[in-house]
Amino acid sequence: MPDNVLRLLFQTCTGQQAEHIQALPSSGSNRRYFRLQSASRSLMGVVGNNPEENRAFLYLSRHFREKGLPVPEVVAVSEDQMAYLQEDLGTSGLFEAVAPGREKGSYSEEETRLLCQALEELPRLQFAGAEGLDWQQCMYEAFNARMVDFDLNYFKYCFLKATGLEFNEERLQDDFERLKANLLIEESNTFMHRDFQARNIMIKDGKPWIIDFQGGRRGPIYYDVASFVWQARSRFPEATKKKLLEAYLKALRQFQEVDQAHFYSRLRLFVLFRTLQVLGAYGFRGLFERKAPFISSIPPAMDNLRGLLQTPFTDYPYLNSLLEQIVALPRFRETVPEEPGKLLVHIYSFSLKKGVPEDLTGNGGGYVFDCRAIHNPGKYERYRKSTGMDADVIRFLEEDGEVTTFLESVYKLVDAHVQRFLERGFTHLQVSFGCTGGQHRSVYCAEHLAAHLKAKFDIPILVTHRERNIEKSL
Repeated sequence: MPDNVLRLLFQTCTGQQAEHIQALPSSGSNRRYFRLQSASRSLMGVVGNNPEENRAFLYLSRHFREKGLPVPEVVAVSEDQMAYLQEDLGTSGLFEAVAPGREKGSYSEEETRLLCQALEELPRLQFAGAEGLDWQQCMYEAFNARMVDFDLNYFKYCFLKATGLEFNEERLQDDFERLKANLLIEESNTFMHRDFQARNIMIKDGKPWIIDFQGGRRGPIYYDVASFVWQARSRFPEATKKKLLEAYLKALRQFQEVDQAHFYSRLRLFVLFRTLQVLGAYGFRGLFERKAPFISSIPPAMDNLRGLLQTPFTDYPYLNSLLEQIVALPRFRETVPEEPGKLLVHIYSFSLKKGVPEDLTGNGGGYVFDCRAIHNPGKYERYRKSTGMDADVIRFLEEDGEVTTFLESVYKLVDAHVQRFLERGFTHLQVSFGCTGGQHRSVYCAEHLAAHLKAKFDIPILVTHRERNIEKSL
């Protein structure tokens, strides 16, 4: 058992028994974290299943400590290097410390100060951390063509294909090759953290400490700046982004001269690349593994992408056109009520052939109704071009009364749910109607439930006809 290994390390290291062992969340990592405590000592225990990753972390931790960088000290390592104990930096992470600002959409002076401090430490990690570093000790030696290919394919196979959009792989690959060439055009001898974001910064004694750098390698400075400032779930307002970048550039000037126009031009390219990489991660962890935090990260990542596309990437016209199609998909838009704290009901119609709509809020629950028991207008040629919003299809569905009986049952279930959610102060409920093509029966049912709920409860309703690419608010 991993905790037994850590108990033994703790006793050997401190001469004390670990009286309490607490397993900690591992987020998207396969490493397992524990807090071990005795009466007078608290240490963090880590158990990994990747020997190369562990060895890289242990080497980098020693090297960075020698350079005076704020990283946790490793105090004990198992013989096989698969488990180790490190300094306990406490429970205050930067991501949690600035949570009020993230939820309000505006960061206080103190929150902004903490964020800027983290960006001010980054050039030290990039430049001082690279001095004398043996790059071959890293898990991956450098940011190179192969790494770019991995991340672009991650986006293509784990996110783009999951959207269901049709695309020409050869034309997309042509743009990927041009993007790769531009990303690699500058040589660099600086350290790239690879996942520099608020979740990987701890706050101890009011100062930032850097963790989770085991995937670091030699690479350009822009990548980590993009990772932090454009981290999807942080939702930094433009004014905050500007302050963060100013803080970084001020610290950067201690290590090199800065041409701001060149810096921002290169940074924009890496923001695009990093956004594609994280969408690949959100696609895999969220759309495939169904992990709620990653699903709910997709809409803010889409907001980042929409902001980027306000100035088209003319060097990559086909990629740019695909990204414009993606950000226009209703399924990836934020579904939050205009009035904070008020219930929003999101109603979908969809084709069962293409899968059930994801709940991008991360709340889960709600209803999925199968409309295929209702007589199908799609079997008749005269209705092939109509939808459940058209008068001819509405007449057809209502003639035999099947759809009316079906919806009467739906109304009873959903009404009770809405009433209870209103009483309990919940802010989101999702109801989805599926049929064969997502064109007739499901569209009709979605429209009628929306009208029914609006009339009965007067709450905000968002209707998405996914296969029609139609979205509207009531």
